[in-house]
Amino acid sequence: MALDFTAIDFETANGFRGSPCSVGLSKVRGGVVVEEASWLMRPPANHDQFEFHNTRIHGIRADDVAGLPRFGELFPEIGAFIGGDILAAHNAAFDLGVIRSGLEVSGLAGPAYDYVCTVMLSRRCYSLVSNSLPYAAEEAGVPLVNHHDAAEDARACAGILVDIARRNNANSIAELYLSLGLDLPRQQAFDPTQGLSKATLSALAARTESAAVGASDRAAGGPSGWSAWPEEGPNPLPNPGAEPGHPLFGQTVVFTGDLAITRPEAKSRAADMGARPESRVTARTTVLIVGDGFVAGDLRAGRLTGKAKRVLELHAKGQQIEVVSEGEFLQMVGGA
Repeated sequence: MALDFTAIDFETANGFRGSPCSVGLSKVRGGVVVEEASWLMRPPANHDQFEFHNTRIHGIRADDVAGLPRFGELFPEIGAFIGGDILAAHNAAFDLGVIRSGLEVSGLAGPAYDYVCTVMLSRRCYSLVSNSLPYAAEEAGVPLVNHHDAAEDARACAGILVDIARRNNANSIAELYLSLGLDLPRQQAFDPTQGLSKATLSALAARTESAAVGASDRAAGGPSGWSAWPEEGPNPLPNPGAEPGHPLFGQTVVFTGDLAITRPEAKSRAADMGARPESRVTARTTVLIVGDGFVAGDLRAGRLTGKAKRVLELHAKGQQIEVVSEGEFLQMVGGA
C-alpha cells in the first residue's frame, strides 16, 4: 500500500480559527503511522484570549502556553513536518482554515496543500448517525480515549483514512478519490499582503460586531433575551460557486434548538457553502444541525430535540442522514 499522507488536528483558544493553541500530526507511510509530533503554542497576538467554552473542551489554558512560541513562529517546524504531503483532517475546512487564518493574522504567507476531509469520506463510506470523530473512529476500529487531545485526534483521523482506503481497495489517496469519483481538494498558496481571505475577514468582522453588541448590552443594563421560538426565516438557494469538496456542499440541512447565531444567519452560511437549507426534517434531509449545547455523545444519552428523534427514526429506516452539533457546523463555516 502506497498510502502516504499527514493527518493534522488543531485546537483553538477561542471561536476564531486563527487562534491555534495546540496541534497534533501523524505521518503515514504505506498505510502505517511512522512518526508523530505535537506542540502547544501561543495563538497569534491580539487573538490569544482563551474562552471558557474552548478551554472546557480541550483543557488548555493561557497559563499552559505562557512563554511558548506563537503559532507564526512555530509554523516553520509544523510545515517542515508536513513537507509535501497531502493533509488529512476530520472536518478539513476547519483545520486548513486554522492554518490560513492563523498565518494571515500573523502577517505570514502560506503554502498550497492538497487535502482530504475524513468527515466527507466517512459520510460517503460509512452509515453513521453522526460522523463526528468519536463515531467515525469507532467504526474504523481506532481507539480514541482522549478526544480533543490534538495528537490523539490526528492519530484517529489517520486511522479512519487508512480504514476507508482499505474498504475501497485503494492503495493510494489518488486511487481512493478515483474510485469515489472525486477530485482531490486543494488550498492554494496565499499572501496576506495581497488581501485576507473571506473566512478571516468574516470572522474578524463578526468578532468586532459581537464586541460592539456586548458593549451596547452592558450600557443598557444587560443582554437581550432569546426569543421563545427561533424564527426560521427564508431558505436561501445553494451557492453554485461553492467548493465541491466542502462537507456541506450538496447537503440538505435543517436546524433545531437554540443556536448562538440566528436561524436565518445559520441558513445563509450553510447556503454559502453549497448546502440547501430547509425548515423541517423530510425524506430529503441529509444533515440535522443541533443547538442547545448538543454534542455527539448526546445521541447515546438520549438528550434530543423532536427533530433529532425524527432523524434517528429515519436513519434506522435506512435514510442517509446525520446529526451535527452547532460547534461542528460553525467550524465548517468559519463562524465564531
